[in-house]
Amino acid sequence: MINFKIANILLSEDPQFLGSPHMLCRSTKPFVHIQDGNWCLKGAGKHDFTTFFNALSIKKWRKYSFAEKFGLHFEVRGSACSVYQTRAGAFSYYSDAVEGTVRKIEASADWQTVDFEIVEGPSDVIVAFAIECEGDVQFRGGYYYAMVEREQVREVELALCTTTFKKEDFITRNIGLVKDQILGSDDAIAGHFHMHVVDNGRTLDVEALDSDGVSVHPNDNAGGAGGFARGMIEAMESNPKATHALLMDDDVLISPESIIRTFNLLSLVNDEYKDAFISGAMMNMDEPYVRWEEMGYIGREGAFHPIKPVARMDVLHDVVANETFDIPTYISDCVDQEQHYAAWWYCVIPMTQIEKHGLPVPVFVRGDDVEYSRRCKPKFITMNSICIWHLSFHMRYNAAQERYQMTRNCLIDQFASNFAPMSDFAAQIRGAFNLELSKFNYANAELVLQGIEDFLKGPEWIMQPVAQKAFMDANKNAEKLRPIDELRGELVELGVDVDGLTDWKIFRDRPLDGRSGKKYAITRNGNRSFGKVTEDGKVVVIDNVGWAEPIGKLYGAEYIVAVDIPNGKAVIRHRDAAKFQELEKRYQADKADYRKRYDELKRAYSEALPKMTSVAFWKKYLGLSD
Repeated sequence: MINFKIANILLSEDPQFLGSPHMLCRSTKPFVHIQDGNWCLKGAGKHDFTTFFNALSIKKWRKYSFAEKFGLHFEVRGSACSVYQTRAGAFSYYSDAVEGTVRKIEASADWQTVDFEIVEGPSDVIVAFAIECEGDVQFRGGYYYAMVEREQVREVELALCTTTFKKEDFITRNIGLVKDQILGSDDAIAGHFHMHVVDNGRTLDVEALDSDGVSVHPNDNAGGAGGFARGMIEAMESNPKATHALLMDDDVLISPESIIRTFNLLSLVNDEYKDAFISGAMMNMDEPYVRWEEMGYIGREGAFHPIKPVARMDVLHDVVANETFDIPTYISDCVDQEQHYAAWWYCVIPMTQIEKHGLPVPVFVRGDDVEYSRRCKPKFITMNSICIWHLSFHMRYNAAQERYQMTRNCLIDQFASNFAPMSDFAAQIRGAFNLELSKFNYANAELVLQGIEDFLKGPEWIMQPVAQKAFMDANKNAEKLRPIDELRGELVELGVDVDGLTDWKIFRDRPLDGRSGKKYAITRNGNRSFGKVTEDGKVVVIDNVGWAEPIGKLYGAEYIVAVDIPNGKAVIRHRDAAKFQELEKRYQADKADYRKRYDELKRAYSEALPKMTSVAFWKKYLGLSD
C-alpha cells in the first residue's frame, strides 16, 4: 500500500483567485504569500479549506478511481493552532467539523507535520479541513493523498494540445505557467507531460518557446478542428506515445493545479471509467467564481445547452451541488440529455478512443467537439477544480459561427455520424432563419442559407481545403456593426435617446397578445404584407446577440437598432420586403433540394466519414504528407 498524492492544497496570487479568494479558502483573516510556496495565515482567526479548489471531492474519487481511503498532509509553524477535518453533504450551506478529529498544535518556530487519515461519513460529498489560529501561522506543503496498491497506479503520458490563432498574450502566459508549475514541479506529472501548441496563425517564436516538454507546431489554418487534429496526431506519434490528449482552448486562463489533478485522476482511474472523457468546467473570466458550463447537450430543437445551471463556486452549497447534480434522462422531457457532450475548452480524451474512432470532422470551427463526443459515446468524468476561465459566450457572439458554421456543421455532423438523432436541425435552421428575418437582419439570414447550400455540395466539398475561405467569407458577409458614437447622428434623427440607453432598456420586452403574436409570426414582423403590421416610423432598440427575440418590442417595428452592449457597437436595420421575398424564395429552393437529395446526402456523408477522420486524410489536408 502506498500514499499517492492526488491534489495539492492551492493558495495562489493568480488573477482569477485574487478577486475570488473563497474559491480557495474561506477565512476570517487574510492569507498572504511569503516566499517559495510558503503562506502566512495572518492573525487570530479561522481558515476553512472546504472550498471549490481545496476540498476533496471524496464521493467522486470513490466513484471514478481505485481509491477507497484518503489522507491529508501539510506543515505549519508559528503560533499555536487547532486543526480539524470538515465535511459537507448534499444539503450543506456551511461546512461541519468532524467530531473527534481536532488536533492541537503548539506554538513553534520549527515546521510541524500534520498527517492524518480522512474520516468519511456515508453522506459526505466533499471533505476538507480547517485551521483555527491564535496568531500568525505559516503553512506549506499541503496535499491530499489516496492509499492504494502500487499496481493500481496506471502509467499515464498526458499530452496537452492547444490550438492558437494570434492569441499570443494568452498562449505565452500559459506556456510559462506550464514550464514553471508543471514541468518544473516535484509532482509525478513533471516527467510524463508534453504541451503541443498548434500555431494556426504562424505568429509564435518557435525557437524561443520550444523546450523539453513544450513543442510549437506551425500549422495551416484549418480552424479548431484542424488544429486539434494536428495535436492529436502529434500526441499519437510522440515518444513516449501519449496515453491521453487534453484538448484546450488558447484564449483561456489556466490553473496548472487543474492539470496536475487531472493527471493524478487518470493515474488512479478505475476500469469502469478508464476510457471516459474528462470534461473541465468553463469558468467566467470576468466573474471568476461563476461556473458557466461543465458539460452540454443537444436539445431536441437542435440548440446546444449547458446541462447544469450556472452556479457560484465561492458559495459552499453550489460547490456541493456541482458534485451531486445528475443528468435527468429518466424524466421524459429531458431524455434528449442523453445527447450530452464535452466541449474542447478542456477535454481529456484517452488515446484508445482516438485510435478507435478517428480524428475530428474537417468543419473548421463549431460543433467539431460536440460531434466527436457523440461519435465516441464515452462515459464522462467531471470534478470540482478541473476547469479553465474563459470569456462568456455573450461577450463574443459571432454571426459567422452561429449562423453559417452552425447551420452547415450540424447538418454535416448529423448526416455523417448519426449525430444527435433526437434533434431536428432542419427545424432549428428554419427557426434561426425566421428569427433573423423578423429582426430585419437580412445579411445574417443569408448566412444561414449559405450554410445550407454548402452542406448540399456534399462531403467532397468540405474535404477540400475550402473551410478557411468559407469562414472568412461568412465573416465578411455578416452584418457589420459600428461604434455607437459613429451612429449618434443617425440614432438621434430616429429619436433614440443615445445617452439614456441602458442595458435594462435594451433587454426589456413588453407584453404581446396572442392575436398580435400570430400576426408577428405569419408576416415575419411585417415582411409579408398580410394585413397592416408595420407602424410607420416605429423604432425599437434590442440586444444584438442572435438568440435575442423580444417579440413584444419588435412587433410592428419599421426600424430596429441592435446594440452590442459589451463592445459598444450598434447597427440600424430597416424592413425590406423585397429582400425578404428574395431570401424566402431561395430558402424554399434549398429546402426542396434538401428533401429531394436527403437519402443521397446521408449515404455520401456517412460513407465519407472514415476517410475524412483518418490520420492519412488529415496529414494530407494539413500538408504534412503528399
